[in-house]
Amino acid sequence: MENQIYAIPEDIMRGSGTQLFDHIAECLANFMDKLQIKDKKLPLGFTFSFPCHQTKLDESFLVSWTKGFKCSGVEGRDVVTLIRKAIQRRGDFDIDIVAVVNDTVGTMMTCGYDDHNCEIGLIVGTGSNACYMEEMRHIDMVEGDEGRMCINMEWGAFGDDGSLNDIRTEFDQEIDMGSLNPGKQLFEKMISGMYMGELVRLILVKMAKEELLFGGKLSPELLNTGRFETKDISDIEGEKDGIRKAREVLMRLGLDPTQEDCVATHRICQIVSTRSASLCAATLAAVLQRIKENKGEERLRSTIGVDGSVYKKHPHFAKCLHKTVRRLVPDCDVRFLRSEDGSGKGAAMVTAVAYRLADQHRARQKTLEPLQLSHDQLLEIKRRMKVEMERGLSKETHAIAPVKMLPTYVCATPDGTEKGDFLALDLGGTNFRVLLVRVRNGKWGGVEMHNKIYAIPQEVMHGTGDELFDHIVQCIADFLEYMGMKGVSLPLGFTFSFPCQQNSLNESILLKWTKGFKASGCEGEDVVTLLKEAIHRREEFDLDVVAVVNDTVGTMMTCGFEDPHCEVGLIVGTGSNACYMEEMRNVELVEGEEGRMCVNMEWGAFGDDGCLDDFCTEFDVAVDELSLNPGKQRFEKMISGMYLGEIVRNVLIDFTKRGLLFRGRISERLKTRGIFETKFLSQIESDCLALLQVRAILQHLGLESTCDDSIIVKEVCTVVARRAAQLCGAGMAAVVDKIRENRGLDALKVTVGVDGTLYKLHPHFAKVMHETVKDLAPKCDVSFLQSEDGSGKGAALITAVACRIREAGQR
Repeated sequence: MENQIYAIPEDIMRGSGTQLFDHIAECLANFMDKLQIKDKKLPLGFTFSFPCHQTKLDESFLVSWTKGFKCSGVEGRDVVTLIRKAIQRRGDFDIDIVAVVNDTVGTMMTCGYDDHNCEIGLIVGTGSNACYMEEMRHIDMVEGDEGRMCINMEWGAFGDDGSLNDIRTEFDQEIDMGSLNPGKQLFEKMISGMYMGELVRLILVKMAKEELLFGGKLSPELLNTGRFETKDISDIEGEKDGIRKAREVLMRLGLDPTQEDCVATHRICQIVSTRSASLCAATLAAVLQRIKENKGEERLRSTIGVDGSVYKKHPHFAKCLHKTVRRLVPDCDVRFLRSEDGSGKGAAMVTAVAYRLADQHRARQKTLEPLQLSHDQLLEIKRRMKVEMERGLSKETHAIAPVKMLPTYVCATPDGTEKGDFLALDLGGTNFRVLLVRVRNGKWGGVEMHNKIYAIPQEVMHGTGDELFDHIVQCIADFLEYMGMKGVSLPLGFTFSFPCQQNSLNESILLKWTKGFKASGCEGEDVVTLLKEAIHRREEFDLDVVAVVNDTVGTMMTCGFEDPHCEVGLIVGTGSNACYMEEMRNVELVEGEEGRMCVNMEWGAFGDDGCLDDFCTEFDVAVDELSLNPGKQRFEKMISGMYLGEIVRNVLIDFTKRGLLFRGRISERLKTRGIFETKFLSQIESDCLALLQVRAILQHLGLESTCDDSIIVKEVCTVVARRAAQLCGAGMAAVVDKIRENRGLDALKVTVGVDGTLYKLHPHFAKVMHETVKDLAPKCDVSFLQSEDGSGKGAALITAVACRIREAGQR
């Protein structure tokens, strides 16, 4: 270890802050010159041993000067900024200030390198202070409940509130009144090296005035502040012949002491130094007792790292301190470890650790960077979505277009004359709903709904088509019995939320399964026919399947019942999709030019042709490759609830493998696909959730984490969910802009009906998506209406409208 000591002249100590920090920068430049390292930008640790309010490792605001410093323009300011500015003013070298620490913290770190039990730092020199490792759960000023953090006590200010008035003497009061900071650092003035000699001098003056010493005679030197130094106390108590040394010191002060005067002076020095050591021991005992109680241990084993000229140089101070501490806390095994390398080495060690952590932070940020999309990138995604929409609508390119833009044959919305009882089925994920919707007078207040939710076991999802539709019919039969309507024949609307080629309102060919379904014998078949065949196999009841719709269309119809401006439907849940009202002239797959038809976009397949490859990260690729449908539904895999947790899990595995998380230890649970459910993202990102609760969620997942790990996991969840919301917003911006351009409008007012657990339950998804749409489609005034009744009600309403139109045609 290379080091150099530089003096700070008294005029600089009491000058301006600019002078002080320019002096420090000059000393630093000289030292770097000497070592020939001025051309390198090295990390710097700054030990700044004054009371500070530290807001982060490299930001510390001076609360008040102590130890005789009085530089103007520094109190209340960040000392790191001040030293950076001083270095910039020179311009002949540059450094990276990584950490600013108190000398006490530096001492603890230095000694902690040699003894891992070291959890307290103590300085007793010119000033005095202590630090110790406190439980995070007790530090209200810092977020986080797990682990420990070093607390800089600034114990020199103990008593500033009057709590030590009953033990402060007239001499302590006189020292305080004559100091540069009256009423401040009162405890420090009772125990530190800067004031011990002055205490002895004041006692000698009083005793001389009372004719108890020196025959009642005083010398000008004895009356001069600061002439009796703390070093004199050490010399007098350290000499075998302390009486002779006392005589030398007193004679230097212009006195002619007797033998009795010298003995008394020796005793006064002992009393002052013993009181200092005893006060220091009492406060240390309080710290040890707190650590012991924090840990809940019957007997504490702890090490105290110590530095400071009084502790090191006074012949009896350390021994008295040790003895008193052990007497006050007999249930603590305390070791005192002297810091031989000063607090500077500790600051360097803190800096080294901080530099390593900063490197790790940079590595994590670099990994997350591709998941963080810029405004220009989002505009480009919007542009590409519009291109793919045109390709899907065109008869010429429809076959090869990934975004299929499927006609739904839904061309009308409720007009208020619909009435009757309608059944609705809602199949779009791992749960399946059966609904009875009673429409009275076609008014909002006249819609009455009953529903029951049924689970679809995984073996049914992955079995045969007959098994799946038999299970659905079994659920319908159970519901009709539950409602007391067994054997009744009702018109039925079927919400079927998978990519389909719709040939009419009640004929829909399944193109491909998504969302984890794999039932065989269904792809390429009409799902209405499959349902009817299952009903006939049961031979219990018959149903008139009037309409089959996508959940997105159902959501749009439900919200359209409330808001006539609702012309777009959006689902962001297990999967994701959108629909909107397109001009018939643009729907080339269906004959007719007049009016509008709802188009089911099937936007989950956006990117299946590779057009999003430059936006796909390694984590998206990993999730896709291990999915049930590799290469399919690429956009959906970047934004929907079924996959976000998996993206997060893959990022966490990458971080852990590289030693950036969980101490580099990958648990078996973290290797398990599907463990990190999207609901955990919503919970972890909740604003009101403390880090302790984040850690509890991770523990539930079998992941042992520190407070820092919890912060990193929360950041990963935020980045992944934000990207999903922005991608969704970019897609929606393309949709509303297309509607506006279709109609040749300068401005469009439109409502989007929305459903889906991710949109509804995630604490920030909806807000980020709304902001993105507003940013990317500034000419559209877009409102979002949350569908409270799910897509099933929409299917029933479409059925009601279809029945109304059919009956009108028959008449």
